[in-house]
Amino acid sequence: MIPIRCQAGDLVEVRSAAEILATLDDRGCLDNMPFMPEMLALCGRSFRIYRSAHKICDSTYYKDGRYLPDSVFLEDLRCDGSAHDGCQAKCSIFFKLAWLKPVSPMRDWGLPAAPAPQPGRDAAWLQTTTRRTNEQGETIYRCQTTDYLDASRPIKPLDLQMLVADLRTRNVGIGAMARAVLLLQVWRISVNTRILWNFWNKLYGGLHRFFYGTESPHISGTIPQGSPTPDVRLNVQEGEYVRVRPLAEIQPTLNVGNRNRGLSFNPEMSPFCGGTFKVERRVTRIIDERRFVMLDLKNPCIMLEGVVCKARYHPEAPLCPKRVPQYFREAWLERTDKVS
Repeated sequence: MIPIRCQAGDLVEVRSAAEILATLDDRGCLDNMPFMPEMLALCGRSFRIYRSAHKICDSTYYKDGRYLPDSVFLEDLRCDGSAHDGCQAKCSIFFKLAWLKPVSPMRDWGLPAAPAPQPGRDAAWLQTTTRRTNEQGETIYRCQTTDYLDASRPIKPLDLQMLVADLRTRNVGIGAMARAVLLLQVWRISVNTRILWNFWNKLYGGLHRFFYGTESPHISGTIPQGSPTPDVRLNVQEGEYVRVRPLAEIQPTLNVGNRNRGLSFNPEMSPFCGGTFKVERRVTRIIDERRFVMLDLKNPCIMLEGVVCKARYHPEAPLCPKRVPQYFREAWLERTDKVS
């Protein structure tokens, strides 16, 4: 079984900058996980553990679930991109336990003592670890989102150790786990078998309505690959309210790959359909997780307040706690003045 050193709800203190910098290698990493300059402002402050990060999804290549040892998320702390040329992705921040002190309860994490501070390790040095220039003259960025795959290893979707750890760390309750596992199993059967397909498909839909009160989140776009998808420009701005359109209205805007002008609509976005939300920002600038370069988006994506992935339907890492913000095309939204 994997070691369980802390639980969701534990109170911890972020160690001092000197203590944390002493744990880092020459690349600014501990166990291949970068400590980012944006995190320095959190040193010395106390937070509750939101979730253990032992099991996370691969949001870069959408392949395996990943095991990330001795790592947690604290409350709703997110990267503001200030040390990465204004990246607007607003990713959740990983904390290695070696960067934290237990406050309550006073658990013995069984980790090695913090090493002695190293000369020359300061904020300016840490900033130099965030980027380099490649042979083409492009700036190549490094952050936790570009490097988390190197800091973790692949796991099977329903790895028993991970499921037990989900419960022992209080990441999820038994009810949420049972719903996610059962739906995942039925969905896998429905898409991988031709025998009694109608039965399995209806069973999935029935279970989903019973658990969540809505129809199946799995839809298929109808626009042929290579054909243009609708380009709707509402020009919604930060602070305005919008309503997410129902699935039935979003489906016609998608191609057969479930994309609209390159942006995917995924099942994790379906719980927000029909809801009203405040626009948090128009996302125009993010770091490409695969090429590590900055992307200036020609077609802005809309980020809505509180709308993050719940990992209800993730086929490789069910109930992943990363809370990745969901991006919306304006074709999937409509303006509203009323908060529902």
